[in-house]
Amino acid sequence: MYMSTDEVRNAFLKFFESKGHQIVDSSSLVPANDPTLLFTNAGMNQFKDCFLGLEKRAYTRATTAQRCVRAGGKHNDLENVGFTARHHTFFEMLGNFSFGDYFKEDAIAFAWEFLTEVLKLPKERLLVTIYETDDEAFEIWNKKVGVPAESIIRIGDKKGGKPYESDNFWQMGDTGPCGPCTEIFYDHGDHIWGGKPGTPEEDGDRFIEIWNNVFMQFNRHADGTMEPLPKPSVDTGMGIERISAIMQGVHSNYEIDVFQALIKAAAEVIGYEDLSNQSLRVIADHIRSCSFLIVDGVMPSNEGRGYVLRRIIRRAVRHGNKLGAQGAFFHKLVGVLAEVMGSAGLELKKQQAVVEKVLRIEEENFGKTLERGMAILSDALDNLEGKVLDGETVFKLYDTYGFPADLTNDVARERDFTIDEEGFEKAMEAQRQRAREAGQFGTDYNAAIKVDTASEFSGYNSTESESKVTDIFVDGQAVESLSAGEKAILVLDSTPFYAESGGQCGDAGVIVTQAGQFKVEDTQKLGNAIAHHGEMLEGVLAKGDAVNAKVDAERRQSISLNHSATHLLHAALRKVLGDHVTQKGSLVKAESLRFDFSHLEGMTAAEIKEVERLVNTHVRQNHDIETNVMDIDAAKEKGAMALFGEKYDDEVRVLSMGDFSTELCGGIHANNTGDIGLFKITSEGGIAAGIRRIEAVTGEAALDALDAQQEKYEDKLSEAAQKAKALEKEIAQLKDKLASQASSNLSSQAKEIAGVKVLVAQLDGADNKALRGMVDELKNQLGSGIIMLGNVAGDKVGLIAGVTKDLTGKVKAGELVNMVAQQVGGKGGGRPDMAQAGGSDAAALPAALASVDSWIEERL
Repeated sequence: MYMSTDEVRNAFLKFFESKGHQIVDSSSLVPANDPTLLFTNAGMNQFKDCFLGLEKRAYTRATTAQRCVRAGGKHNDLENVGFTARHHTFFEMLGNFSFGDYFKEDAIAFAWEFLTEVLKLPKERLLVTIYETDDEAFEIWNKKVGVPAESIIRIGDKKGGKPYESDNFWQMGDTGPCGPCTEIFYDHGDHIWGGKPGTPEEDGDRFIEIWNNVFMQFNRHADGTMEPLPKPSVDTGMGIERISAIMQGVHSNYEIDVFQALIKAAAEVIGYEDLSNQSLRVIADHIRSCSFLIVDGVMPSNEGRGYVLRRIIRRAVRHGNKLGAQGAFFHKLVGVLAEVMGSAGLELKKQQAVVEKVLRIEEENFGKTLERGMAILSDALDNLEGKVLDGETVFKLYDTYGFPADLTNDVARERDFTIDEEGFEKAMEAQRQRAREAGQFGTDYNAAIKVDTASEFSGYNSTESESKVTDIFVDGQAVESLSAGEKAILVLDSTPFYAESGGQCGDAGVIVTQAGQFKVEDTQKLGNAIAHHGEMLEGVLAKGDAVNAKVDAERRQSISLNHSATHLLHAALRKVLGDHVTQKGSLVKAESLRFDFSHLEGMTAAEIKEVERLVNTHVRQNHDIETNVMDIDAAKEKGAMALFGEKYDDEVRVLSMGDFSTELCGGIHANNTGDIGLFKITSEGGIAAGIRRIEAVTGEAALDALDAQQEKYEDKLSEAAQKAKALEKEIAQLKDKLASQASSNLSSQAKEIAGVKVLVAQLDGADNKALRGMVDELKNQLGSGIIMLGNVAGDKVGLIAGVTKDLTGKVKAGELVNMVAQQVGGKGGGRPDMAQAGGSDAAALPAALASVDSWIEERL
């Protein structure tokens, strides 16, 4: 029976939904609050705290189709991708989970029913493995399900290994939850080489594992003892690519519908005809991991998750280059991927434009160096003595040309060479932080604080409550009481203190008893409990004490205003920049807010101004901030924005601010948008490729920011005015100097009329103020004489006349300048020895000045 991959996915989820399981969306490929994982690599990752007893959900049965990536550190399939039938950087894990609900019998029955009745796989082609000593599982398979004993294989501990080191015994870490596994294998037929599990030929491709049931039934202690868990749980996984291959009658995962569509699309955009080429498989695999990593907020960079993404992109581009790709091609496959992923590709469709742009930019940047780097590598391999490329060359290719070491290794391997990895590591030193996976859940959870009771949060409408102390912890150890000076964690049965979540920082305040006072410095989640971190200021406090819990109300109010402002900011950014904008992180404090979002380019000053204006518009409109509790489906129908990859309960709080903003949020908010008062962006910048950060303030802090900005501008204005004044003085001095120099040249042009020295000249473009100094200087140089200067500046005429005092009885400067001024459309006058005038007819100036000689001659 043929089934598409999307049909397999939907059939699996619907089957387990019919068995009472809650369908839970795939979590992000970036694990939430889990520093021990590079990427989500198994379906159970998002349920880790449920299995550890640190988190309780509204359901005890769940089913998912979880996106996974294995491309770094311990789980690095990169080198095998494209060269084997079942290695991928990205895959989907179908899973069903029980949190202390059903156990082995039901889990085995569910798996068998789905495979044989829903998918209708022939029973004779299925065989199972169990842990060597798990007689309970054997009895269920053999007696209740009816699998023949010869089709049930016991797998023991590995030779020379520690106890419980077996492919059929799962452990979360060296200590903590663990238990036996039972796996289901499919026989692809005797025409394919390979043997049954546990035989020397088990690595062949005939018998392929398709389902793994993990039974968490023990808590392993550091001394090796196995303590039975009070609520055994089930974690299962089935790779969708493997089961789809079976349902589509093919052997290799790369022959299923998803990969065939991508391979054909890759061949088309590259212009390559041989669809069996392994490089096309690499490209088809890599577009899946790259696209969904970007969807989940990972951007190419030189460290951590971004470095892994970058090297996968570059590996794909290099394989396209091998096939003769011209120009950027990789990003053109995103649309095909979104379509072929069916129901699992909806979020990719929403962010398709962003994903394409990120890939195109990264591809183009790499393309600029690829040709040169490949030439250097090829030359190095051609001239290599021996079969190992030295680490210095590998490092040079990485450092100068952006070639990840594994890309160099790929090229070398294709030519039957290897690279000196140890030498490369030494050359890298502190310049590279390679992405490493720290292993699965390395924390010793036996030492972690565990609280059995849940805390009731009462702080949405109050900052004070009467409560009771249920637990006290000092240095991770439970204690019965506290004395002054001791730092501790308190847990209350109910509390108004908000625990840090969703970017909103935890509350601070005091917890008061009749005998003492505890200062709360921070509030954090502890599973389903709320942990108050702080110090005993005075007196004593004991477990079971009645207390009065008081939140710092003023600080809480400032936090709530900033939190509400982030919602308005998010909506405004989507309006101004586009719907591709999604939240990638936030920090809401009393003093300020920080908001990270996806956008490929820096915001312009106009965009920042528009976002600020839009937020303040909705602040002034004073929308009621309404919260409604509803089920998740109703919230989505209402249009509520959710953070993709975040975990949400069945019932969620929907926060609305008019028609402008509707989001899921469990945080503390203002009553009305008008309470925010004023919103002011203080900075905008990039924090990673494709991720921008805005920092902003509200209310009183926004006014302070404006005051500080105004003071800054006033200081700059005063500084500029002083500088301008100094420059004007300097210019005046220079003009005087130039006038002095010009007057020296002009004095030689004077002529005699009736025995008197007369100087008449036109000086276009001169400064009228400078002309006065020039006339004084000329009078000094001539000793005795008459001066008439004209100047044209723009469309204005400037005139100035000077007469030495010994001649003012015969010729007066005022009369002279007025005579000339009347000819150029103006008039003027002044003292007998110095007079100025203006005019508007510049064209008439030469003739007017020419009349001066005869006018003076008549008076002399």
